[in-house]
Amino acid sequence: MKRRFHQLDVFSAEPLKGNPLAVVHDAQGLDEATMAAFARWTNLSETTFLLPPTDPAADYRLRIYTPGGELPFAGHPTLGSCWAWLAAGGVTRQAGVVVQECGVGLVRLCQTAGRLSFAAPPLRRSGPLDEPLLQRIAAGLGLAREDIQHHQWVDNGPGWCAVMLRSAAQVLAVRPNAAALGDLKLGLVGAQPAGHPRQFEVRAFVPGMGVPEDPVTGSLNAGLAQWLIGAGLAPPSYVAGQGAALGRDGRIYIAKEGNTVWVGGDVVACVEGEVSL
Repeated sequence: MKRRFHQLDVFSAEPLKGNPLAVVHDAQGLDEATMAAFARWTNLSETTFLLPPTDPAADYRLRIYTPGGELPFAGHPTLGSCWAWLAAGGVTRQAGVVVQECGVGLVRLCQTAGRLSFAAPPLRRSGPLDEPLLQRIAAGLGLAREDIQHHQWVDNGPGWCAVMLRSAAQVLAVRPNAAALGDLKLGLVGAQPAGHPRQFEVRAFVPGMGVPEDPVTGSLNAGLAQWLIGAGLAPPSYVAGQGAALGRDGRIYIAKEGNTVWVGGDVVACVEGEVSL
């Protein structure tokens, strides 16, 4: 059966600079084995499948797959899939708000000045990392333990833990040992010098899910923003960069409004057509 298909670049207004995403529309009737097989075939960090919602408050339901398995939530698939759903003629139940149903429940999205943003879901796990884990992370990154300035669980579904290094330059210089990191879902963050157009540089490593390094990561940046703003390590609004180590130039736009942290980014279409599944 032929189904509508998009391949998008997320967190970039310029093609080939962000994080690619494959989106299959009208995915009802596909079994989990086929979804997983297609995600392995695309070999992107995530492939998504748009389905009718089961929750009456949602506009659509989303299933998210990496080459290594399914995720309950991920950020760049949320932005990209919402863009694709709207581009295919999706009509929201509530004006100005899109509600996505996924493994973590309902996720709200809004559109401001042409840019989609999602409301960061609540953290499932927070608090500091223990010392044995920090020693493992330092060794896996080829760093001294003292290079880790701050650390925190920032898990909003995928299982993220995060460490803050001395600077953005140190974040970009890291050459991780994937075998040593193993099944960790690890984020790095470091501050740019004052006056830089981006306040932070971010990297994400998920070797256990078949993603040695993710180009630009919405779920991680959502968790980082909740941690950094809450701890006074970042202002309420900032721009983070991610992907430079992979030749990309992703931009993540963070804004805290009341109790909600919004995570925004541009989306641009690269491929549109049909896929036979």
